[in-house]
Amino acid sequence: MAADAHPPIEELAARIRAFVDRELIPLEAEFLKNAAALEPVLEAKREEVRKLGLWALALPREAGGQGLPLAQFARVSEELGRTPTGHYVFGVQAPDIGNAELLHLAGTPEQKERYLKPLVAGRVRSCFAMTEPHTAGANPVLLSTRAVREGDEYVIDGHKWFCSSADGAAFAIIMAVTDPDAPPYQRASMFLADTSNPGWKFVRNIPVMGEAHGGYFSHAEIRLEKLRVPVSARLGPEGAGFLLAQERLGPGRIHHCMRWLGICARAQEELCKRAVRREIAPGKRLADTQLVQSWIAENAADIACSRALVMQVAEHAEKHGFKAAREEVGIIKFQVAGALQRVLDRTLQAHGALGMTDDAFVAFAFRHERAARIYDGPDEVHKLSVAKQILKRYR
Repeated sequence: MAADAHPPIEELAARIRAFVDRELIPLEAEFLKNAAALEPVLEAKREEVRKLGLWALALPREAGGQGLPLAQFARVSEELGRTPTGHYVFGVQAPDIGNAELLHLAGTPEQKERYLKPLVAGRVRSCFAMTEPHTAGANPVLLSTRAVREGDEYVIDGHKWFCSSADGAAFAIIMAVTDPDAPPYQRASMFLADTSNPGWKFVRNIPVMGEAHGGYFSHAEIRLEKLRVPVSARLGPEGAGFLLAQERLGPGRIHHCMRWLGICARAQEELCKRAVRREIAPGKRLADTQLVQSWIAENAADIACSRALVMQVAEHAEKHGFKAAREEVGIIKFQVAGALQRVLDRTLQAHGALGMTDDAFVAFAFRHERAARIYDGPDEVHKLSVAKQILKRYR
């Protein structure tokens, strides 16, 4: 890709779609059997993407990416989201993209050299350790993990889970309380820690609805036991953890919505293919029934409305910053997550018994993306936040 300009976005999206269809979708059956075992094959595909100049499209040029504007990346991300490996193969997968953005924003030169450069290059993976099983889930203010300063070090103790991609990650960004007596949003700080640190205890990959994937597609439980890091490993000022979490989660929520659009588009494709092929009576197929036609139309409406909202919010955030787009980000988080569930449910229903098996893409998507209405803040929390912001204008 030229250093000074990007090709027209539809041309770029078409190139990526062709790669996804040709190189990645055929790998899905093997991926569903054992995602971790497929990583060597995916690494070869990642090298092809690098040679094509399409690596790390969403990250700033100064961080080692291609600098694609957020609204344009939304279009590209939809194509990548059509298969579970798309974002990973193109170097823009969560949690790495969020961690890279956070390091670019708040990292010291030494932290960027040690952690950001190899992360953006795809030489290592990372994870983000904030959520806790018994206290802080949707609300990081309730963190119980503690980081106590002892001279030139912090000693961190705590229990984390749903640390996505921790299995095989080289380092983590950990959120821990440094001053429990400070105001609620100034209690926590963030720290960088190598997963080879003796205090980092990998407990397990958490089974998700019967599956326990390894590798980058995993969700791990972690114990932090007297994990010592130097003061220089703190990311940003002490007490800035909550602020940095919001800086990370703002774009992260938009990225999720972009990916969900791709899953919706793929599900609609699978529904339409199923409808025109499946014979339900002599000379009659699913596509001939008004009910299935209605599902297809409803899917199209959910996708079109969600796409318009995501593009609008991406453009707003790009021009005015994520803080200015906070209300709109909350809206798309629960609106697009809900649309995703509806599209997947209709698609699964149209597949009948096949839709419950891993012979169908929709079964995998339905199982793993039910969490869309939970992670990065459950629907209910976003709805309350949006309503409060709206009501402020009337009080």
